Amino acid sequence: MFTAPDPGLLRLRVSTRAVIGVGLSVAAAELAGLSLTASITAGLAALLALFTVQDATVRRQAATTALLPVAGFPVLALATALHGAPLLRDLAFLLVVFCGAYARRWGPRGHALGIFAFMQFFATQFLHAVPGQLPELYGALALAVAVSAAVRFGAWCIERRTPPPAVPPPLTGRGLARPTTRQAFQVTAACAFALALGQLLSQERWYWAVGTAWWIFVNTTARGETLVRGFRRVLGTVAGIGAGLLIAVPVAGAPVPTAALVAVCVFGIFYTAAPSYSWMMFFVTVMAGLLYGLLGVLHPGLLLLRFEETAVGAIGAALAVALVLPVTTHGTTDAWIQRALHCVRACTADAARRLAGDDTADPAHRVAELELLLGRVRISLAPLVHPLSPLRARKARARQVIALLDDCARLVRALASVAADPDASHDARLAAACWRVEAAVEALVSPSARPEGAEPPLAPVPASGHHPGAEAALRHLHELERALADLATPLRTSPRAPVVSA
Repeated sequence: MFTAPDPGLLRLRVSTRAVIGVGLSVAAAELAGLSLTASITAGLAALLALFTVQDATVRRQAATTALLPVAGFPVLALATALHGAPLLRDLAFLLVVFCGAYARRWGPRGHALGIFAFMQFFATQFLHAVPGQLPELYGALALAVAVSAAVRFGAWCIERRTPPPAVPPPLTGRGLARPTTRQAFQVTAACAFALALGQLLSQERWYWAVGTAWWIFVNTTARGETLVRGFRRVLGTVAGIGAGLLIAVPVAGAPVPTAALVAVCVFGIFYTAAPSYSWMMFFVTVMAGLLYGLLGVLHPGLLLLRFEETAVGAIGAALAVALVLPVTTHGTTDAWIQRALHCVRACTADAARRLAGDDTADPAHRVAELELLLGRVRISLAPLVHPLSPLRARKARARQVIALLDDCARLVRALASVAADPDASHDARLAAACWRVEAAVEALVSPSARPEGAEPPLAPVPASGHHPGAEAALRHLHELERALADLATPLRTSPRAPVVSA
């Protein structure tokens, strides 16, 4: 958390803005004369509006933020209306879970709206909201979205100068072959298990188990990622409970220190979200304890119950990813690696065209795409290279794959830089070297396939002597070809020994 890089202090600025947005939203609710329940609703809505909306452009972010009440209002109405009908409430909650997870197929906007809808149902259980409170809950939600939007897009639009990091398009498919569709069924099964067992533990606080199961599946795609995330959530929760005993219980809901500590927790949630999920969950747990103190129901036994419900949710998630339409880590990783290798091939082809004199060919955007894809490969391989992973041989192979792909990215960047040199001239050897790189990629992603043409394409005869730019490009291509050849060892060692556990 403390040593992770923060270029341009982006995380610091976003975290500070979040504290301001959430604080002003709660203050506006209090000034409007709303109840404590409504003020907490406003604070949670503002936090979600600032945390979940991650579209690629400011305009899209603003549109998604404006749509949050459209997703939240119906869920609030449904949750409060079914407050006194436990069976219907539980079925409705599972329906919201499925729809919220299924919405991820529509990218960042669907992802944000799905989380916001789920959390509105969750918040009504947390606050025990009843139908008579619906009008002020609507007012609090609308006020919070408006205030947080004014802070984010008006007073402090960080994204206008520093766009959010781009994300590669998700893996696609049709029907149950689509990862997001399979995950929707997994999340629903996990939440159903958590709901049933959580209610055996507590008829009042069962929703913590459902919330744990839901959030474990956020920003994960495969079995290994989900299991590691579940472990980190439990770890962060345990640490947060310990801190809650030392901080939240003594404070006992005193308004001024509670408000100050909640602001610290909001900052911590945003600041640690990217580098450490465990630290983020630590701050979430401490904040929950402080809010319980504000509501007057906090005691040490409640924090113990929080841990038990979290464990139930984590177990539900583990069973769901193992038994319900499993998306294997190996299959997911293989798909991302293939995408990265195809990107290497495309970048090489663009660089070759640029060196051949085609000014329209630009490998630079391919380089940026490759960086995104390699980031996704690292996330997918994270379960195997985790310090607690017992699969030493596969851990070593996974690290070798990451290192070799990083070498490919370094060489592709260097090749693109040479190709951008306006004085670089074409050399007949470059065409043959590019062809060999393409053949090496094809051998990795599809051993039975070969690129079009059995021999290297014909190229113009070079002028006398060799341009330094062409010599540099040729050296990078040779090194890239060697790196791709070395990749064959960890990727193809044995069909029965995948890089990662299935």
